[in-house]
Amino acid sequence: MTLGLRRLSACAAVCAALLLTTACARAPEVELAPLADEPACSSLSWPRAVSGLESVGTTPQHPSVSAWGDPPVIARCGLPSPAPTTNSCVVVDGVDWVVRQLTDGTAAITFGREPAIEVLVPQEHGAVPLLLPAFGGAARSLPETGRHCS
Repeated sequence: MTLGLRRLSACAAVCAALLLTTACARAPEVELAPLADEPACSSLSWPRAVSGLESVGTTPQHPSVSAWGDPPVIARCGLPSPAPTTNSCVVVDGVDWVVRQLTDGTAAITFGREPAIEVLVPQEHGAVPLLLPAFGGAARSLPETGRHCS
């Protein structure tokens, strides 16, 4: 085999491996929230990284949703603001969040903002309040309803 053919063969093997790796990596499927097309959600500025986790694509691709890492931390805008609840309510960087445990992680939803942002954090990434500062800018850009954690 000539040197040119060996290089071409090696290049083809590397390209095939990259294609297989890319084909196997699937973007997380995210259900759009009911108010996802609200202007406040369409113009959000999501963080580039969350606690060191890089942004990954989502299915569908929509400005109201974003994800980071694997397993992904998922954020989506466009939920109705939650009603007062007995769930834990925390204030992080001036934003109120209602936090609830899930079977495989934690969910946090902005309280007193309409539409609301929901952040879903798999248990592998730790406590959700530690990741919420990354979402402060996006959350503060949403209209306030006047409700706050008490």
